[in-house]
Amino acid sequence: MSQSKTSLDDLKIDRPHHSTEGSRGWLMLLLLVLLLLGAGIVVYRFAGSRAVEVRTAIVRGAPAGPTGERTVLNASGYVTARREATVSSKVTGKVVEILVEEGKRVQEGQMLARLDDTNIKASLDLAEAQLKATQAGLAETRVRIQEAARELRRVQSLLQAAIATTADFDRAEAAELAQRARLAQQESQVVVDERQVALWRQQMDDTIIRAPFTGIVTSKNAQPGEMISPVSAGGGFTRTGICTIVDMDSLEIEIDVNESYINRVTAGQPVQAVLDAYSQWKIPCKVIAIIPTADRQKSTVRVRVGFDKLDPRILPQMSVKVGFYDTNEAKTGSSTRAVKVPKGAIRQLNGRDMVLVVAGGRAELRAVTMAESGNDESTITSGLAAGEHVAVDWPPDLKDGAKVNEKSL
Repeated sequence: MSQSKTSLDDLKIDRPHHSTEGSRGWLMLLLLVLLLLGAGIVVYRFAGSRAVEVRTAIVRGAPAGPTGERTVLNASGYVTARREATVSSKVTGKVVEILVEEGKRVQEGQMLARLDDTNIKASLDLAEAQLKATQAGLAETRVRIQEAARELRRVQSLLQAAIATTADFDRAEAAELAQRARLAQQESQVVVDERQVALWRQQMDDTIIRAPFTGIVTSKNAQPGEMISPVSAGGGFTRTGICTIVDMDSLEIEIDVNESYINRVTAGQPVQAVLDAYSQWKIPCKVIAIIPTADRQKSTVRVRVGFDKLDPRILPQMSVKVGFYDTNEAKTGSSTRAVKVPKGAIRQLNGRDMVLVVAGGRAELRAVTMAESGNDESTITSGLAAGEHVAVDWPPDLKDGAKVNEKSL
């Protein structure tokens, strides 16, 4: 009996002891999960409340036009001369004298240079001598005609007196007619010789190069001793021009406008120009014409802009920036003013131009209308007001309403 009881005692399980240790393990695991969850909530809230630092710029108003209009288009171009010529000679020859220098003002018809005329002068002298010889022969022939006429009258009188024969009369008449024919031939030869003299005199005059119009010499392209020709010949040893003359009264601005914005330009539209050399000088101008063709390689249309008043400081080939102004604004009473922002402040989102406005420590995404984009700045016609702050090169993941810290440029 005792042996059986001992065996049954060995098979008994102590349940209360194992249940207590399992409960404690589950409790510790639950506490650890709650601690991790709480820590995650704290970290999330802390990270969500931290402000993002962004660089900001102040929106500034675009410059107003000459009469208060707003800018509808900004572009750049160059000052060009409507009348500009590289003056050359009509004949090929060697330059013996140049009478101009760069910067000198010349009048129309003024002598600029002279070519070697030695051979042409010799030919002119020969032609003049031939003309004199022909004219001398012409005088002799007139005397011979008078003699033949007297002889004819004498033979005619003798014929009437039956002293001379009819043959004698015919010979006298033929002699007079021959002298008159010779006179006509010599008169024609005189005309030929006179024209030959005029030809050589014209070639003599062609050795003198004159100014085609009044202007300023901007470049001197040849020196005495060099060969010059109206066409390119002789490789690099023959010049094709003496100097370049520019008519300063024909200066204007030439601009290539992107064809996407050409609808904002009209003939007679007021323009304000600023030369790169004189950045504070505002020059009033006006659109002269829009060239009715486009450059399909550059996708631009050429626009001619004329100065309201010329100034000696304006020089050909100067770089210039221009602003085209909206004349309809004054008529409609619109108060919308264009503003300028850095180019990096504008970003394309869902096909629209967007900026990130910073106000009160918060970011606000706002759609804008862009009129023109330059190298550094863009012109905004709606959506922004002067004085507001916009973020520049802001992070793409920055959301509307996010906290931000401003860092001025």
